Amino acid sequence: MIRVVFNQKGGVGKSSITVNLAAISAFKGLRTLVIDLDPQCNSTHYLLGDDSNLPQTDVRDFFEQTLSFQLKPHPPMNYVHETPFENLWLLPSNPDLTDLQSKLESKHKIYKLRDALVELCASFDAIYIDTPPAFNFFTLSALAGAERCLIPFDCDEFARQALYSLLNNIDETRADHNAALTVEGIVVNQFQPRASLPQRMVKELENETVPVMRSRISSSVKMKESHNAASPLIYMAPAHKLTQEFLALYEELHC
Repeated sequence: MIRVVFNQKGGVGKSSITVNLAAISAFKGLRTLVIDLDPQCNSTHYLLGDDSNLPQTDVRDFFEQTLSFQLKPHPPMNYVHETPFENLWLLPSNPDLTDLQSKLESKHKIYKLRDALVELCASFDAIYIDTPPAFNFFTLSALAGAERCLIPFDCDEFARQALYSLLNNIDETRADHNAALTVEGIVVNQFQPRASLPQRMVKELENETVPVMRSRISSSVKMKESHNAASPLIYMAPAHKLTQEFLALYEELHC
């Protein structure tokens, strides 16, 4: 299963959701890969820690290779690296990734990631893709190669306004590049159940037949602690309420 986590708005928890769902997948014994396409490198740092632990090759090198003609290009697995967690691998991002965007677009390389994903599926049971907070070349590449799309939503009025534009972009991608792509659901993140605004916004989305997941992810300082420790919740705090919420979301996605 190839799942992309995407929202055009920043700060909605894409990396947190990507890494924690992938970590649960690995914890359950599935060979799992995280692909970080966001130049902010949040998923990369979440799994590997600070820059001193970063590997020599990354997703920028993968895309750069596609710009040059090679009789025997390096296979995608050459850019994949182990993490400290069993069954969990990473194709790390790079802050300079954005520099390649115009070159990749001009050379029509939109399907290169899709082709790599076909190869990587032979080595992994599950692939999770973290994307930049923009509908750009890298996001489109991910959506063109994925089977499912998961959309984080943080109960903000601006996020709601952007949600419909996002869904339209996904519909266009489905029509133009990937007929098999489905919106798996909208994940309500940083949810405050006692606040009236989040409850009202979620109810309105549900009434509009938007595919909102039943599982909610609460706002908690434990998430920041998890980031700082470079340890996903299932490893750092398996009994914590936030971890249990991610487990519930994972089970809902796989029921």
